[in-house]
Amino acid sequence: MDTLDKTDLQILRILQENARLTTKELAAQVSLSSTPVFERLKRLENKGYIKKYIAVLDADKLNQGFVVFCSVKLRRLNRDIATEFTEIIKKIPEVTECYNISGSSDYLLKIHARNMKHYQEFILNVLGTIDSLGSLESMFVMDEIKQDYGIHI
Repeated sequence: MDTLDKTDLQILRILQENARLTTKELAAQVSLSSTPVFERLKRLENKGYIKKYIAVLDADKLNQGFVVFCSVKLRRLNRDIATEFTEIIKKIPEVTECYNISGSSDYLLKIHARNMKHYQEFILNVLGTIDSLGSLESMFVMDEIKQDYGIHI
């Protein structure tokens, strides 16, 4: 693992708050000129510390604010079945996050839907068609208390 200095960490913290800053604006905040900040950014991107830049959208305004966490247990689990399941899940746009977990379930999915009816149709027509799926349990989000995309560094 590469060693990040305090300036690298400061750049990462600032970008987590506002990734739309220009290199010049970012340089001013870390008290460097634009060229070394640009070089640091490229290094952080190339080394994989910065995976991508995204816009965080308002799901409610886009009529996708019905959020469900769905724990999934597969009928059987081996490398081929797990690979096939994850490849299917990656292609389903309603699934915004997927984690392989330990415990009584194999996967935890975060799903965005328009409403309960849409989610029901999604279960029947999308998830329900996956052969390896054994069972699922849905947990409906009643209120979002904290949503922070940053990592404390």
